[in-house]
Amino acid sequence: MPKPLLRVRKSGGLMVAAVLAFVSGVPLASVSWAWSLILLIPVAFFVWAWRAGTDVYADRLRVRALFGNTTVPWQRISELAPDPHGQISALLDNGNVIRLTAVTTDNLPRVLAASGQQIGHTD
Repeated sequence: MPKPLLRVRKSGGLMVAAVLAFVSGVPLASVSWAWSLILLIPVAFFVWAWRAGTDVYADRLRVRALFGNTTVPWQRISELAPDPHGQISALLDNGNVIRLTAVTTDNLPRVLAASGQQIGHTD
């Protein structure tokens, strides 16, 4: 698979927070092996923060999550719309909606520019 034109990821601060949570949980985990399972929470959070995001290609988007990913060709996207928190979702031609992980109203112009897509206006 070719390299994406743009990778949109969550803030690196989330990974730092996961490392701090892991280090903070070590004293609790040292009490008993059963408490060591609590360390899985910051590890899973770190992996999610590292992996989750949206990869932009000229012909498609790939939305990545903790487990798995979804690839959507640009031709299937009818509309890109923000939610009240500024997160962008894609309305597909079959009526389904996919939230574009880490894509916000602030970085949407970069996503569209990287892919060569045009912004269409409806009146």
